Amino acid sequence: MALTRARAEISALAAFAVAALGLLVFAGIADEANEGETHVFDESIILSLRTPGDPGDPIGPGWFDQGMGDITALGGIFVLTFIVFSVVIYLLMTSKWKNALVVAGASITGVILSQSLKIGFGRPRPELVPQLVEVHSLSFPSGHAMHSAVIYLTLGALLARFHKRKRERALIMLYAVLVTMMVGASRVYLGVHWPTDVIAGWALGAAWAALWWLFAWKFLDDKKETAGAGKE
Repeated sequence: MALTRARAEISALAAFAVAALGLLVFAGIADEANEGETHVFDESIILSLRTPGDPGDPIGPGWFDQGMGDITALGGIFVLTFIVFSVVIYLLMTSKWKNALVVAGASITGVILSQSLKIGFGRPRPELVPQLVEVHSLSFPSGHAMHSAVIYLTLGALLARFHKRKRERALIMLYAVLVTMMVGASRVYLGVHWPTDVIAGWALGAAWAALWWLFAWKFLDDKKETAGAGKE
């Protein structure tokens, strides 16, 4: 019991560190972006992903372009809504309503925060290169990057709670991080976001997921949830 409690406290401390670091990184990037000091960095990264002398031609074969379009869809609002809705329904059906509340709460508040910040910062989309997918919203922070971080990391942390082996928990979180990173990177490759939009989205999304994990750590009763799952 004492060992389990100690591990939980260490995990909570790690989540607090992720939240603090994420918020600091986001604040730093937001400040630099507002002052226009990220311009050179952003442009150099986007241009490096285009054929020299032809900004309309992304590097890599045609199938890679299509693949990036498929990957970016994993961070789209419709796909994420379907995933969250499905998970919440499953958790409610298995009497894990507190877990369902955390998943729904983290996801909904994350989207609201992201859209509010977009309006507040009002940063336009890149026009340096042709955009490979159609977009209409503002740019900072990247909604795909932030929503993916919030939802996939929250789901990953939730799923990891029900696995005792470290390697299993590590693998789950690795895949959650990997999907999040791939979605964000695809936005830059497709020319619809500045790199700093994506980095800021990752940082704030990870911080938001970590804050909700801390809330879950205090709010969820692991014994009852786990016991209930075992009885079923």
